[in-house]
Parts: sequence; structure tokens; C-alpha cells
Amino acid sequence: MSEPCKGRGPAKEQGRIHRNVPRFVVGCEDDEQDMGQMEAGMKKEMFREEDMEEDEDESPSERQIIVGICAMMKKSKSKPMTQILERLCKFDYIDVEIFPEEVILEEPVEKWPLCDCLISFHSKGFPLDKAVEYVKLRNPLLINDLNMQYFIQDRREVYRILQEEGIDLPRYAVLNRDPDNPEECNLVEGEDHVEVNGEVFHKPFVEKPVCAEDHNVYIYYPTSAGGGSQRLFRKIGSRSSVYSPESSVRKTGSYIYEEFMPTDGTDVKVYTVGPDYAHAEARKSPALDGKVERDSEGKEIRYPVMLTAMEKLVARKVCLAFKQTVCGFDLLRANGHSYVCDVNGFSFVKNSMKYYDDCAKVLGNMVMRELAPQLHIPWSIPMEAEDIPIVPTTSGTMMELRCVIAIIRHGDRTPKQKMKMEVRHPLFFDLFEKYGGYKTGKLKLKKPKQLQEVLDIARLLLLELGQHNDCEIEEKKSKLEQLKTVLEMYGHFSGINRKVQLTYLRNGQPKASSEEEDFKKDAPSLLLVLKWGGELTPAGRVQAEELGRAFRCMYPGGQGDYAGFPGCGLLRLHSTYRHDLKIYASDEGRVQMTAAAFAKGLLALEGELTPILVQMVKSANMNGLLDSDSDSLTDCQQKVKARLHEIMQKDQDFTQEDYQKLAPTSSPSLVNSMKVIENPVKTCDKVYALIQSLNSQIRKRLEDPKSADLQLYHSETLELMLQRWSKLERDFRTKNGRYDISKIPDIYDCIKYDSQHNASLGLEDTLELFRLSRALADIVIPQEYGISKAEKLDIAQAYCVPLMKKIQLDLQRTHEDEAVNKLHPLYSRGVMSPGRHVRTRLYFTSESHVHSLLSMFRYGGLLDEIKDQQWKQAMDYLSAVTELNYMTQIVIMLYEDNNKDPSSEERFHVELHFSPGVKGCEDEENVPLGFGFRPASSENEDKKPDQGSLEDLSQDQTDEALPVSEPINIQRRSPMIRNRKTGSMEVLSETSPTHSSKGCTSHRLFQSCSRQSPEIKPAGGLGFEGCSMVPSIYPLETLHNSLSLKQVEEFLKSVCESSSEAHAKTMRALSGLFDSQSQTSLYSPQQPLSSSGSEASLRPPSQPLWHGSIPSSAVSSAGPSSPITETGGLNFSFSE
Repeated sequence: MSEPCKGRGPAKEQGRIHRNVPRFVVGCEDDEQDMGQMEAGMKKEMFREEDMEEDEDESPSERQIIVGICAMMKKSKSKPMTQILERLCKFDYIDVEIFPEEVILEEPVEKWPLCDCLISFHSKGFPLDKAVEYVKLRNPLLINDLNMQYFIQDRREVYRILQEEGIDLPRYAVLNRDPDNPEECNLVEGEDHVEVNGEVFHKPFVEKPVCAEDHNVYIYYPTSAGGGSQRLFRKIGSRSSVYSPESSVRKTGSYIYEEFMPTDGTDVKVYTVGPDYAHAEARKSPALDGKVERDSEGKEIRYPVMLTAMEKLVARKVCLAFKQTVCGFDLLRANGHSYVCDVNGFSFVKNSMKYYDDCAKVLGNMVMRELAPQLHIPWSIPMEAEDIPIVPTTSGTMMELRCVIAIIRHGDRTPKQKMKMEVRHPLFFDLFEKYGGYKTGKLKLKKPKQLQEVLDIARLLLLELGQHNDCEIEEKKSKLEQLKTVLEMYGHFSGINRKVQLTYLRNGQPKASSEEEDFKKDAPSLLLVLKWGGELTPAGRVQAEELGRAFRCMYPGGQGDYAGFPGCGLLRLHSTYRHDLKIYASDEGRVQMTAAAFAKGLLALEGELTPILVQMVKSANMNGLLDSDSDSLTDCQQKVKARLHEIMQKDQDFTQEDYQKLAPTSSPSLVNSMKVIENPVKTCDKVYALIQSLNSQIRKRLEDPKSADLQLYHSETLELMLQRWSKLERDFRTKNGRYDISKIPDIYDCIKYDSQHNASLGLEDTLELFRLSRALADIVIPQEYGISKAEKLDIAQAYCVPLMKKIQLDLQRTHEDEAVNKLHPLYSRGVMSPGRHVRTRLYFTSESHVHSLLSMFRYGGLLDEIKDQQWKQAMDYLSAVTELNYMTQIVIMLYEDNNKDPSSEERFHVELHFSPGVKGCEDEENVPLGFGFRPASSENEDKKPDQGSLEDLSQDQTDEALPVSEPINIQRRSPMIRNRKTGSMEVLSETSPTHSSKGCTSHRLFQSCSRQSPEIKPAGGLGFEGCSMVPSIYPLETLHNSLSLKQVEEFLKSVCESSSEAHAKTMRALSGLFDSQSQTSLYSPQQPLSSSGSEASLRPPSQPLWHGSIPSSAVSSAGPSSPITETGGLNFSFSE
């Protein structure tokens, strides 16, 4: 029937010949022969000679237990099955027999081999009916019940059983369609939702075929995120899903519709072996970008995960409810709960030796426990010592990165534009009523369907106007045409880049001049405000994605990414569930898209931003955390604006008094801009003249047939560009000849955009316009957030108290460390410290929040610059920064020193870093220089490191760092890197290799560059840019690197308390909201990669922190870990 497994020891062969009962009947492939020999040796020891003789005597009291394997050949000969069966045969009394596929398919069940215990399971083409018949006939012990396997093939039944067992599953509804008349069904489809049997599912939702064998599961995205759907399928090569622009659901077949769970890009697969054993692994969700992560052998990368107590209970329930001892199912971890979304029945873990051992042990013991007594086999249950989770501790003066909080401004965008028009047509009033405008007197229309209705009205009115030619309508006509043009842009609506606001005016708009007809004055009208532009440009996407990639360098093992090795500390942390990441964004499209692009770079995702946005980015507009209603300015802001306008309207050179008034903080950036301007009105005159000249140049171009239909950047036309600039020309200078200062930021915005993206037009004098409008903007923009320190604080509090409260919570939670998802220590071979857990919170927002937050840190009394030299330098640097450009970052990093007493102030240590974002068009030379990233001092060059700590490290970790004979210089110099600037991330340990103790040279992957301490201009060296490949963004500068957590917490507390009582109320509600949200870490493996990193803090403990030299990964963490994990796992990997 089949031959004995090759490579067994001769002693066994004899025993086998006498008894003629093959032990493990399965064809061994050649590559497993050595395995067979190894086992033969082990088996020999177990098989004592006496047993052999007993066997030969065929003593009637004992016989072998035969375990039959009845499944399709592809499954029964698979590698996991072979591995497990080989181990199962090591039980003295168990023999395995595999039923040949042709017997299963062609022979009647009476002719099937006999067995005592049956492992049988359905897969494609398997005759389940015959297997059921066989069980009736022979009544063997069943490992997996066969009748339940009919249910497992139908998702409706699976969900019914799960529900009966009280297991959490996503909210769902079943749509049954009669194949003969598919039209008759309870499905109502809306633009952003479906209604199934009266249950409403808003997008994103999931559509699953009822047949479990059909893997074509679709996820539909809302229009606000770009629409379309993600189509999942059985893995084909390296793809498991693909994005499709199709937004409407399938019209034939029966489906389950269910809520999409925000799992943040990971699925957890659980494998049970009996009710008390479950192995779980995480893998990247196929819905994220559809690319299957594979290792060097081409296997899908997965990571073992620790299940919570609740999840273990779920595993037990699933195993018992479906009566499947060996059972795989899928868990979604979302909103602090775990939901079961799929039960697959019989399935094994692939490539985990530990699992193979465990599985064979559990199954063997189960079979023996059930059958040994009946067959009179002497057998007692072996008592197993509980596996102790060994976690290596950090040693030496290592500090572990515990938390990274970053507040980031969105990327490069198109100029923001708006147009106002008064409308009176009944169609507009109908629309206003239809969407409930009368309740509040205001209406915001953003959805594609709504915008389409506005466009239809505009087209209709323009048609009607075609026949008339009356003056008042003419003015209206141009506005209607602009409305139509803007709404028709891009050829489609995606709800991210345009909105229409309608406001009810009881008596119409107050008229500017008396000549207009009086009879219309009192009739009610609607003010229509159309806003467009302000979208993230392709350049903005690239900036965000590259910054995301560079951001990885801040995590343990960050440099590995650039050391020619793809493993990267952050990705590894993330994929092993030890990275608790949440990304928040305000509700503006450009901010959300920046967040999605950043996440794409940070987690090395691929493909479209829509699926990433839906799964990874949480919208934080529910509580003013990141949004500010720009229409509702505070009183203080109104006053500040009025004073600003007054000073900027004087037609004379700035006097000393003006300097006092405008720049009471005497910040160099302001003073320099005021010097450039001299006389504000004269400068505005120049700017106005330059805009006029620009407009006439564009008009000339338009008349030239060659350039009439030129395509400008981001599919803008010359026509649209002219509209943009002529509107600014009209608005900047009011009828009485005064200038509207509030238009200065818009002018700067437009010229910045055009000089960057449309320079190819070669328009004259653009640089002069850029220079002057920038000088004006450098005064107006920052000063709108307050002129004196007190005003700056007052306005800042209005914007960012909710955010500061949230930061306070983020920092507290870290050191209180709740029961977050940790990695399973026994399986984490090659993962350096399973206990390490880093929390990352990223907040993407607009300029106002970044300005405000920085004002809080600068003026809120965090430190005293008189007493603290480092803070003084930081303040000097900040006041020299002229603009908080796109991608400005404020980064707070929290470290823990595990050697310090947990209650001591030195246990937690906070660093504050800042980057002014994207580099401007010119004047690289005048850029203020900070102190670099995590600066080290040159005094330290000759100090020896703390030998003890390094030796401990090198002995402690089997996971050695890269053996580097001489430090590799990884940066490829790009011509864009400024020589004189030591950039950020790579300010390395200056302890030269000769000083360090054994093997510790390998901790330094980059050449170090020394830094002088007191003066601000550092010695030349290589920038962060070299490593991060983001030459267009300024590197992070450290503002302070030795704050204690206590200082920061007290500062945040005092700032938040001093803000008004009203805020306090909202905040209490808010903190409750976040408490409930972040109890568990939701984020999870996007891209499992192995970790690498050389992180040892080589600082003598006697030195204050910022004197020390700190290695490049900028993370002092639990010792060196390396890309070369294959060589030897950690000390505690129990089996190879």
C-alpha cells in the first residue's frame, strides 16, 4: 500500500518486519531523509531492547494504535503534516497510516484501511460524504468532527454558530439571492452605504460570499476617502488583493455584509490544537495594499503573537463549538476588542518547529489518553514543566525608547482659493432646504452627490442666461461660470478637494454702492462660498512618504534600513505587535492624505493611499483635537489682527516704536523682515504693482495661441492661474486704496507655489514678488497668533489645549504600561527583546496648531533660559526660524532607564526636537543653525565608556550586532547636502572604536562627527538627509535632550489648567473618550521585517545626558540586535 519511511534505524526495521505493521507510512522526500535519520537515533533510545522482544512475541495485551490520515494528497503530504506526523510516530505505541488519494476517491469505504483514530478534513475535491460513511462504519476516535465540516463551508452557518456561542463578531447581515431572479432581494444601495434587510452599513464595509471556499471578499471605501473598493482573493504569487475604482456592490450571488473593523492593517491567525492550546500569529492584512510579505524563502512573513486571556477563551470556544481539535480561525483586533471574522477548520501553522513539537505532543497525548485504556496500553500522562517566558533584561546604562509623539504639518498643497456669490434662484433655496440648512442657517456640501447637484443648477442657469444679456446678470454669469469650471475640474468628484458653503441671509447682502437696484435689497438670499484648492500636491505626497521613511531611523535598529539590509527596527517592532501606533489627522483632505502618505513610508506599504487612509488614519475632528474652526476667532485674535493691520497701514518707515509694538519678543526673524520692508505701505504698493504685471504677462500668454492650452502643474490651466492672481489683485487693494493685510498670506502662498511648480513659465519679477511677499508674510503670519508673549499664549491655548491634554495622556500611559499586545517570548527567535514596547502617536494638522504648540513650549514656562544654557540656544534658534513650512515637525521622545529606581525622577527622560519642515525656494545661506539631532559634546572624545555595561551587553545578547571591521560610511553624499550643516539623525557616538571593550566596535555603524558644544555653528558633518534621503526637508534639531518626565508633566498640567474652565469641561469628556479608546494597542504588523540596530549608549554615567555621545539609532534600547538573526536565535529558543 505504501512503503515504510526511509532512513529508520535497522533495529526498528527488524521489529517492523516481524510485526508487519508499518510505523509511519508516508513517502519521505529526499530532503527530509536526514530528518528521518536524526529521528531514528532518538527513537532507538526510546525503544529499549526488551520492548523489541515483547513486540516480536506479539503479546496480546498490547498493540499499536493506528492513526489514519484521510485527506487529499496535497494536504496529507504537505510539509507541516509530514513534520507533525514524524513527531507523532515518536510515541512508542502510535503508528500513522496515510490513506492514498486514489483509495479515498475510487474505493468504497469498506475497502479503506482500518484505524483506531481518524484525522480527516475537507479540502477542494474531498468526498466528505464518503468520509462520514466510513466513520459510521468503523467508529474510530475522531480528531476533527466531520459533520461540522459541512457548516464550516458556509459563512452563514459559521456566523450563526459563533453568535450562539456568544463570541464577538462584526455587526453583519445576510443577503440571500435566488439565483433565478437575482433582482428580488432586500438590498438598497446608496452612495456611501448599503441597506440589507433594513440594517444600514456605512462605508467602509465588507462584502463576503456566503460560500467559505470563495475567497473573493470585497471592501468598499467611502467617497470621502477616495471611494473604490479593495478586492481580496486567494494569494496569487505576491498579491492577495487589488484596489479597484468600482464603488458599487456585486449584483449577483448571496453575500454577508459586515462592518469594516479598523484593525490598523493586521490580521491575527489563531491555530488551536485542542481547547487548551492556541498558537497565534500576525500577518499584514491583505486589505491594506494587497502585497504579500515574503521572506527569503518566499514564505509569507508572520509573527507569533501573545493572546490575551479573553482571546484564549475565544479559541477554546471556537474549538469546542465546531468540534474541531485542530482548527484555524481569524481574529480582528479593533477598538480594544477581538472579533472572530472567519473559521477555517483544519489548518496547521507553517514553518514553526516549536508548533510542530507542541502539536504532535498534544495530539499524541490526546490519542493515548482516549485509547490507551481500551487497548490495555500502560501509559501515564507526562507532567510537563510550565514553559517559563524568559525575557532578557537590558544591562548597562541603556535607555529604552518608550514613546514617540510627533505633531506634523501637512505637505505641499495647491493654493487655497475661495469665491463668494450671492444667489437667489429658487433651485438654490430648494437645495438648502433639502439638506436641512434652515436648522442652523448654514450648510456645508462636500459629498460628490451634493456637489453634482450644485453643478447641475449652475449649468441650468447658464443655459437660461445664454438668451439674456442684462448687466446685473453678466456679473452673476462670470461667477456662475467660475462655479461651473471649478466643479468640473478633474473630471470627477472625490470629496477631498472642494466644498460649497451656503449661508442664509435674511435681508440679502449689504450693498457696496447705492446705484444697484433697491428692490432686491430686502429679499432673503443665500451667500454661496465655494472653496477649492488646498489639495496635497504630488510633491507633498512624496515629501510625506519620504519623511515617513526617514522617521524610522529614530527607532531601535533604524540604521539597518540603510546598511544595505532591508530589516528595520521600527518595521520589526511594528510587525511583532510591540509597536503601538496611532495616527490622527484633522478632517481636511490634505492633512488626511499627508498622514496616509507618511504612514505608507513609515510602514513601507505600497499602492494607493485610499486603503491606507481608511485603515490607518483616525480622524480627530470629533473634539477640536486637531481642527480649529477658523471662522470663530477668539476676541484676542480679533484684537491682534486689528493692531497688526493698523501698524501695517502706516505710510512711513518703521520707527523704533513700531519695532517695539510689532516685535516685543525682538525675534531676529521678525526684525530682519521689518528691515527688508522698511515702509509697509510702499512695500504693499510694490507687491500690488508686481501682481498687476504678473497678471498682464499671463494675459499675454493666453492671447498667444501656442501657449493658450498649456498644462501647468497639477493639471491647472493658464486660465485658472489668471483667475487666481486677478482675484488677489482685486481683493488686495480695497476701493478706498488701503490694503487688505489679511490677503498677504494668500499672496505669499500663491507666489511660493508658482515659483516652485510653475517656474518653467519664465514669468518676470516672480523672485522679487516672492522676496517681498515673504517678508510681509513673515511678519503677518506668526503675529496673527499673538504679538506679545501673553497674547501668543492666550491664542495658543484656544487652539491646542485639547492636543496638549492628549499628549499628557500619551506620556502617562507609557510608563503606566497597560496590558498591551506583547510578543510571545518563546517563539520570538531573532526578536531581540520581546518585552520592549514602543508607543507612537502621530498628529497631522495645519499651520495654526503647529504655531500654537510651539508658542506653548516657547512661552509657557517649560524651562528658564537664563538658568538653562541649552534651552537658551534652542530659543535663539527658534526665534531665527522665519517660517513653519509644510511638514514642520515637533517631536517628543520619552526614554526609560531601566537601571534607575522606578520612582526616581531619573527613570524617565524626555527629549524635544523640531524641524521647520520643507526648505524654501532660495536663501539656503540664511538658514538658522540649530544644534543638530541629539547633540553630543566633543569634550567626551577621550572618555572611556562604561566598560562594564558594554561587556554585559556583548555577553548578554546572542543576537550580535553587525561585525564591522571599520565603521561603514553609509551616506551617499548628494550634492544637495549642505556641507556646513551637521544634520540630524546621525550624530554618533564619538567614542572611537579603540576605546570600546570586546566586540563593541560593532555597535557603531556610521562614522561619527564631532560637535563643538557651546557655539551654535557646528563642525561639518553628514546630515540626516544623507541617511533619510529627504534633501528637501530640514533635519530635526534637538531643542532639549535632558528633561525629566516630571518637568514635562508639570508643565503640561499647568498650561492646561491655566486655560479657561470651559476647556476643562471639554477635556474631561475628551480624556474619558481616549481612555476608552487606547486600552489596547491596535496597531500592528504592516510589514514584518527583521530588526537590526546598534544601540548602546556609550555615555559615562557621571555625565549629564546631553554631554554623552549617543549612537545613531538615537535610541538607547535593550542592547545590540542585528540583521543576522538566522545565525543563532536568542538563548531561549527552545527548539531549532
